[in-house]
Amino acid sequence: MDHYIDQIGQFIEANQVWAGPITFLLTLGESMVLLGLFIPATALMLLTGGLIGAGTLDPWGVITWGIAGAIVGDALSYWLGRWVGPTALRRWPLKQQRTGVARARLFFYRYGFASVLIGRFLGPIRSTIPTVAGVMGMAQSRFQLANVLSALLWMPLMLAPGYITARSLGTAENAQQIAMMIGAGLSVLLGCGLLLAMLRKRRQPARQRRGT
Repeated sequence: MDHYIDQIGQFIEANQVWAGPITFLLTLGESMVLLGLFIPATALMLLTGGLIGAGTLDPWGVITWGIAGAIVGDALSYWLGRWVGPTALRRWPLKQQRTGVARARLFFYRYGFASVLIGRFLGPIRSTIPTVAGVMGMAQSRFQLANVLSALLWMPLMLAPGYITARSLGTAENAQQIAMMIGAGLSVLLGCGLLLAMLRKRRQPARQRRGT
């Protein structure tokens, strides 16, 4: 796998005009149900972030293409779930991923909208959550809102470690920019954590009322 990652990285570096479309295909595939399990998008995003930090690639083009691919991939997985319905969870390929599907269903049941928003950051269930949302009848408007917001947050954070590493090898003039990126990433993670905590508190009283 490392060999293929190196080859793709070398191709992107030598053919910069293809960096955006390749990133689109990677993030689209990584967001598709089951297919995402076999695409080393994380490693390739780290590599791409390093090329951006080194000044080899234009960041805005790569980020735009990457966000678009992530949105389209999740949308396709969602519509697959809506189209096939509950039987999708009992058919191939999801039938072969029972543990992951069970986790995704439980996560969606507990957090709904937030599960789609945060699920993109959770590796084991990342590509399954959109399909589960479609199967369980989540409203399209709510799904697409969570889909777009999560993609806008996810793509820069995926590129950030490689970018920061490459920039940190430069001059001290980059220190402020690096610190700002780290702070932004931590703020996003903190916000996601607070959102989950609030949702848990809201659900606990509801369960208590049902138990009384």
